[in-house]
Amino acid sequence: MATFVLVPGFWLGAWAWDDVARDLRAAGHDVHPVTLTGLAERASEATPQVDVDTHIDDIISVIRDEDLHEVVLVGHSGGSIPVTGVGDRIPERLARIVYVDSGPLPDGMAQIDFHDTDSRQELQRQVSSEGGGWKIPVPPFDPATDADNLAGLGEKQLRRMRELGTPQPFGTAGQPLRRPQTTPDTPKSAIMCTFPPEVVRSLADSGNPVFAPMADLDLHHLPTGHWPMFSRPADLAALLSKLA
Repeated sequence: MATFVLVPGFWLGAWAWDDVARDLRAAGHDVHPVTLTGLAERASEATPQVDVDTHIDDIISVIRDEDLHEVVLVGHSGGSIPVTGVGDRIPERLARIVYVDSGPLPDGMAQIDFHDTDSRQELQRQVSSEGGGWKIPVPPFDPATDADNLAGLGEKQLRRMRELGTPQPFGTAGQPLRRPQTTPDTPKSAIMCTFPPEVVRSLADSGNPVFAPMADLDLHHLPTGHWPMFSRPADLAALLSKLA
């Protein structure tokens, strides 16, 4: 059986993995969902200084404090950024990294850089006008304006995301990830939902700098929206168990 450390994406805490963690534990795995600094039950720890390095240190602390080895480290969405940093820093503790509807960013790129100019400007406007200049507000999670990403979610799930979501410290989106020239050869997989694997491969093979680090990933497809831990938790858990 495997040891899993599950890292949520923006606005979420360990609670986001409840259904997936239950199924993984039922299969006999050791499972450690993580709440990062400034989110969910740790919202009171949010400050303008919380950034990518803070969240990398959070995950490393869980792994070291629990004395975990041969870890299958899973990162969803924005959680992929600190997960990648952990993979670069303590590869000796990891058996595999799994990205969920995400992938590793190249050296020097921040999460905000993944978006086009208009989206970046809108995000910065929201941070300035609604987030006190340093927090990203929780999205409305409205299928009317974000149908593809929210595919497969019912009103009960959407309401839970809105109620339990917490503002994201902007430093975790704005700080570029710094990576070593030579990165560890830890096995890496990606479970793609909104980006089919063939699209990812095509973009990576074309030399697209954002997708280039995904060229060597073991790619899998779980057709659903961007939040598979809510829309298809049993299938996500089964696929994670298989990858482990």
